Amino acid sequence: MSAVRFATFDTAVGCCAVAWGAGGIVGTWLPGSTPASTRRALMRRHPDAEEATPPPSVAQAIDGMTRLLSGDDVDLDDVALDMSGVPEFQQAVYAVARSLPRGVTMTYGEIAAKVGAPGAAQAVGQAMGHNPFPIVVPCHRVVAAGGANGGFSAPGGVDTKLRLLAIEGATLF
Repeated sequence: MSAVRFATFDTAVGCCAVAWGAGGIVGTWLPGSTPASTRRALMRRHPDAEEATPPPSVAQAIDGMTRLLSGDDVDLDDVALDMSGVPEFQQAVYAVARSLPRGVTMTYGEIAAKVGAPGAAQAVGQAMGHNPFPIVVPCHRVVAAGGANGGFSAPGGVDTKLRLLAIEGATLF
């Protein structure tokens, strides 16, 4: 396995992090309660990761994530993600989530139907809860039926999800 490198970066919502390897980005992290907690979360998943200056493609992804979290209409579709080790169902779910434009939400059930697994809303929720690429794979745009917010496993929980949706101008009914 190739070496994993990482960088932390400041955004409008706090200190985020990104890790990458030869195949692209292997993970992104929303802010923890402190920059140190964001770093600890990254190190739990990639204990041998080394801090480094991001290569141009990762620097461009960081710029896009930073701008998106500031409220800009940014498309992160071209960010290369290394999904080796990510189960096929989760990859399909993440592809649908990535297709959602800024400010647009979709329910867990709607995503399940789009990936050919109608009735698998709970499995979609579990996939979102294991999303290693928050922001780039915008799991905050996936909501429960009837416009309820559903859960959110990132630091800050549902409050973070609602804050991200508000930054994008999304409304829940």
